[in-house]
Amino acid sequence: MQIQDLPYPDPGVPDARSGPRFLVWLGRNQLGGQLKALVWGLLHFLSVSALPFCVGFAVQAVVDRSGARLALAGGLLALCGFGIALGDTMLHRAAVTNWITAAARVQQLLARRTALLGSALTRRVAAGEIVAVSTGDVEKIGWFVEAVSRFTAAAVTVVLVCVALVVYQPALGVVVAVGLPVLALSVLPLLPRATRRADFQREKAGRATELASDTVAGLRVLRGIGGEELFLDRYRRASQEVRHAAVRSARMWALIHAIQVFLPGLLLIVVVWQGVHLAREGRITVGEMVTVYSAVMILTYPLRHFTEIAMAYSFSRPSARRAARVLSLERATDGEGSREALVPTGDLYDPATGLLAPEGRLTAVVCGDPDAAGELAERLGGHTAESSELPSALVGGVPLDELPLDFARRAVLVQDKDPVLLSGTLRELLDVPSSGDVSPAEALSAAQCGDVLDALVQGSLDADDPMDARITERGRSLSGGQRQRLALARSLVTAPGVLVLDEPTSAVDSHTEARIADGIRSLRQGRTTVVFTSSPLLLDHADRVVLVHEGEVAAVGVHRELLHSDVRYRAVVTRETDDEAAEQELNQLQELEEIEETA
Repeated sequence: MQIQDLPYPDPGVPDARSGPRFLVWLGRNQLGGQLKALVWGLLHFLSVSALPFCVGFAVQAVVDRSGARLALAGGLLALCGFGIALGDTMLHRAAVTNWITAAARVQQLLARRTALLGSALTRRVAAGEIVAVSTGDVEKIGWFVEAVSRFTAAAVTVVLVCVALVVYQPALGVVVAVGLPVLALSVLPLLPRATRRADFQREKAGRATELASDTVAGLRVLRGIGGEELFLDRYRRASQEVRHAAVRSARMWALIHAIQVFLPGLLLIVVVWQGVHLAREGRITVGEMVTVYSAVMILTYPLRHFTEIAMAYSFSRPSARRAARVLSLERATDGEGSREALVPTGDLYDPATGLLAPEGRLTAVVCGDPDAAGELAERLGGHTAESSELPSALVGGVPLDELPLDFARRAVLVQDKDPVLLSGTLRELLDVPSSGDVSPAEALSAAQCGDVLDALVQGSLDADDPMDARITERGRSLSGGQRQRLALARSLVTAPGVLVLDEPTSAVDSHTEARIADGIRSLRQGRTTVVFTSSPLLLDHADRVVLVHEGEVAAVGVHRELLHSDVRYRAVVTRETDDEAAEQELNQLQELEEIEETA
């Protein structure tokens, strides 16, 4: 896989059982790129490591006054130089390709998982953690995948050079062959502590990122309640914790680097001392001593990659763990579907509560518990929680959790009470999969977005057409009511067979709400619509009103009848207190008694 071939046609099914397993799976899926980087890495490192032998050969040629051997040494040095340049260039190219393609694979997997889980994702994983995984963590994972091939090439080179030195000059080669493994393994006792500190730093950084992301997302609310300073203080403390953790981690890595500078120097001293002693005795030549000395000097270069792979793994392991956690999340329903691929039609029915929304009718649902209402709305769309044992909702008698995901989404669309507006133009916002039965203009009109269009044009410098005006991230430049109406227009454009709206007008004034109620009823004529609300203006436009109390349907009728006949319904819709409800019920009983006495 080359960079120009991205994205992957299919990124594959990841092994998300743990962070290390996920890293192994990534490496296994890039064997071609890893082998290519390994080959170029071996060319580069072996060419570098061959320089001492060429230098030693040249020195000995000068001592022996052999012009032919000196010329040969010059040719070998030139060949090594060419191998170093070619190997380094192609190694960098292959390594960066591995890095980018691995990061792209992870990003595709995360995007696919996000699309599969939908709004359920942020209820199970903090938004800040998702941001951390999809940005910084992806780079750390790519770094480790890229570093593996270079480390392997460096390790193979060290082994081959040690063997060559033992064969070339056993007296000094044995010293080097014993000393180099000691150098490579000397930092191993420190790596667990360094890894723990790096993990702790990444954990603190992830929490700070989550706090910053959540603070920015709720900035409008924080300003409204005067909580900016409180959250700013929290972020300051979190930032200081990250700084302290980073300093402690850096100290440990600095110690590791210091050891890897000190011990090779010590090995050089031993090699020089032993070499001089052997040369004075005539057991080795000057060229051989120079060769071994130069080899030890050169081998410190591939040895650095032992530290790099340790750092890459320590930083990528918590990143891979977080990525694996997100990728391991599953829908409670069957994404592939066990039913025939079709979009069902008919009544919408929830077996858990007994809620029935007849086909082609506008049904309003009143629920005193907002959280229970939200859960019911999600269940009506087939978004059943993992821990839930409640049965799936049915459309035309077909359980939604037995349908393929895309067909379930086409059958029922759920707009929750806090819809998200993506950045882009209004035209792009309304460019969603739809049946084509409802135009963007009709949807905007039904959602009463006239003032929203004016605001978008005024806030745009170069857009005369409101459809070309840009919407900022999450629509933060708009008010809550304006965002809510644009989200409603987007839902109306899709024209699904069943549309479920959870409190679609909670942030608008009563006059606008009344016009929106007329617009929804007119535009959704002949289609099944379910609205969760306690607004009398919406309830009065519904064909059928259902009261859900304590997890089951308690009353069914129309708004005006239920308002007079059901105390629980009236308490939710009119916000009556318990005392007022009791007094109202007592008055009704008294009226009934008077009627009976008169009769």
